Amino acid sequence: MEDTFEVDDTSDLSLEAFSDASLEDSPPASPAWPTVGDVHRALRPLQATADRVGKQVEEFAETLDRLSKYRQETSEEDCTHALTLVDGYRKIAGDTVEYLRGIHAPEKQKRHYQGPNEKTRGSASRPDLQQRKSKDFDGYTTVEDLEKWQQEEHTWHLLGLMLQVEYPSSELKTNRASLNERLVRPSKVSDIHPYLSENEVWSHFLAHDDQAWERHTVVEWLRVCADRSGREIEQVVQDIEVNADRGTGLWAHSWLYTKEAIKGQKRLRSWPQALAADSPGIDTSLRSSDRTKSLVTQLDPDAVSRQGRGLEPQDESFERATWLACWEMIRRGKDWNFIRAECQERVEHWRAITMRGDHRQHTLQSHKSFQDPGLAASWQSRALWRKTCALAARTGGMNKYEAAVYGVLSGYLPSVQKVCGSWDDYLFAHYNSYLLRSFDQYMAANLSDRVPSGIQDRDGPFGFSMTGGRRTQSGNQLVEKMRRVQHLAKEAKDPIKRLQGSLIGKTFDSFVLKHGFQLLRAKGLEKKKSNIIRETTPADIEENKEPLVKPDDYQLIRIITHIALIYQNLGRSWKANKYRRTTEAFIDAYIDFLGKAGKQQLLPLYASCMSPDTAVVSLSRQLPLVVEHGERRTMMELMKQYEIDVPRVLNAQLLIVMDNIGAKEERSMDDPKYPPLNILAPPGEEHNGEMRSIRDGFMGNTITDDQYDLINAFEWYLLLDGHWEKTLATGAVLYKCFLKHPASRGLAAARELSQRVTFSNLSRKKTKAILGREADISNIHDDEETFAGERSFGASRVQGDERGSDQSVIQKGHSEEEGYLFWQSNSFLNLEQLLKVLTSFEAWQAAMAKKPE
Repeated sequence: MEDTFEVDDTSDLSLEAFSDASLEDSPPASPAWPTVGDVHRALRPLQATADRVGKQVEEFAETLDRLSKYRQETSEEDCTHALTLVDGYRKIAGDTVEYLRGIHAPEKQKRHYQGPNEKTRGSASRPDLQQRKSKDFDGYTTVEDLEKWQQEEHTWHLLGLMLQVEYPSSELKTNRASLNERLVRPSKVSDIHPYLSENEVWSHFLAHDDQAWERHTVVEWLRVCADRSGREIEQVVQDIEVNADRGTGLWAHSWLYTKEAIKGQKRLRSWPQALAADSPGIDTSLRSSDRTKSLVTQLDPDAVSRQGRGLEPQDESFERATWLACWEMIRRGKDWNFIRAECQERVEHWRAITMRGDHRQHTLQSHKSFQDPGLAASWQSRALWRKTCALAARTGGMNKYEAAVYGVLSGYLPSVQKVCGSWDDYLFAHYNSYLLRSFDQYMAANLSDRVPSGIQDRDGPFGFSMTGGRRTQSGNQLVEKMRRVQHLAKEAKDPIKRLQGSLIGKTFDSFVLKHGFQLLRAKGLEKKKSNIIRETTPADIEENKEPLVKPDDYQLIRIITHIALIYQNLGRSWKANKYRRTTEAFIDAYIDFLGKAGKQQLLPLYASCMSPDTAVVSLSRQLPLVVEHGERRTMMELMKQYEIDVPRVLNAQLLIVMDNIGAKEERSMDDPKYPPLNILAPPGEEHNGEMRSIRDGFMGNTITDDQYDLINAFEWYLLLDGHWEKTLATGAVLYKCFLKHPASRGLAAARELSQRVTFSNLSRKKTKAILGREADISNIHDDEETFAGERSFGASRVQGDERGSDQSVIQKGHSEEEGYLFWQSNSFLNLEQLLKVLTSFEAWQAAMAKKPE
């Protein structure tokens, strides 16, 4: 036992002896540890980001802190607590969007501008953007910030909906539609029978077909996204309104220029009846103003397709704009009452009537509309109406937007694809088509007497494929396919879209694995021979050249981190080490952002969500950024609150910095040899063996950032209760570390350590947890008789864990306890006294140099 307790000053405490054996299996630390100086130099651009999102970051953390409590009150198959969390995150994002929209709405409208003749959703943005001061964000914000927060709001909305699909038992327990506008799946309470209306059949279809309900959920989500992110419909048609040549409010004018041309012909011919397409000379006299085509002779909506004639160019632009508006209303999920009111206001009632047959416009839009479905549907099937719409979409109509409207209503995919200008549009077109096709098959299988036999004849006019001959694809297949579509590839490779695609395609695990690995490699947190690389095939990672989650995209990292934590809390098992490590890579990256952004009080919360080893390493990288005494004390209390191993964190912090110093220095930290101190001045030319003087400033004043990091790291031990022997051994290691540097570099750091962490102050702070009272044991005399008693006491003492005051109660009197503690501090105290002596030498020489001869 004597050898166990004795700390021999002549025996070198190597880095291996100092390290905690329990850290050997910890994830490897960064080989290039940033110093405090490095951090501050890189902090300025990061601080701007932190200032903009500071409030939101804290709100996210507060919401996450309640997740574990909710989880304890729910069952394994219930995600109510997670939906509450998702609701909170979506509300944070939604409030931010509303605030930023008030600032950047004009710029956002300019971003959507593409030209006077075309508009597509998700078009390229203009470069002439302006930054505006935002008081709530304490910094400048741009339109990009608004769009990022919009995408985040959509992502949280999607996550909540997909959780409801995955955990159906939670649907009817969360009827807070005012907060989330959740879809509520119809219950399976009734059997299908011939007297059900088609709306009721539709509800029955969604209640019993899980895949159909999932597709319906995605379609409704895409409609909400389009309604909240796009421009106002009136602004959409303004781009085409220019060529209509009739000013604003073009809806009310119908085919103005074609009508005037027809009236002119009737006046020339003195013809009281309507003109006929076969009237003599009509083909040559009734032509467009550019003389390129014959005009229709009548003004009913079917005249163009029936007569095979055209309209004046201005009226064609008008027709294109009106159908574009109808497409936007259908695409955004506007119900039939809204469409009817818009058309009625503009004297275009017939357009609303053509869209009247879609039962989805009267039910299941949201929880509120489910309770009050509005217009009741008849018992008759609309299968023939949908096929007729598909036929109209297939023939093309007057323009692609008319065909797209009928394509959405019928589920005819090819016509809708022609107007898909974004990732959302493309996914909407496919899911909408698959959903209606499944419903028609459901009707034919369960209520075949309602479906006219003629529409199922493959040789008849309706015998064409609703998907253009393409097979039905899964959500993941569609997401992957869009990355190969030329005009969608750029958006499809955007990380936020890939994240949304992983939620829809149920491949979030693979998303985290691929992008988490790249994040690890980019941040240098994983060695080349790690288990992750060995378990991941080159085809999965090495050949991936697509844009990845950038280490500085902290908003996206925050989203992915919290989604991963939600799934983890729901019981998602990360059995494979590679999945666990890559998931923790995102948490660690977010912790890194919080630390550098000055949100240290949030770090233990997120670290507690990691495995113990990873949490230790992650927090150890952040402690050097905490320099204020009060903040350090708060951090210590939070780490204890979240059951993080504080001694291991402090240990790891020192190990990382010392490893970094050893990598930079030519001299190994484990080299037993110490360099000469060079205290004496060099001998002069006439030196005759007389006494040499002390060299001026032999200790130097230069202290490197790494050395400051070590001193700061050791100061944390003053806040750690107990752990007397470990603290003193650590301090002795630091002294020796500094003394092994060349004298001009290491002595100044050792002197700084002796002044900032004195043994007197250390003993007063540590003895309260060990002895039950504060005691300054720095003045105990080390005479032979005292040490004999101390060694005898130390040999008979049973050593235990020093983690609390109750373990360090010693069965002897306080004087013997203090003597034993003093004996354990022998190495540390001797080194401190050495530095005091050297400091005195330097001060004496400085005083002598100032003394006049």
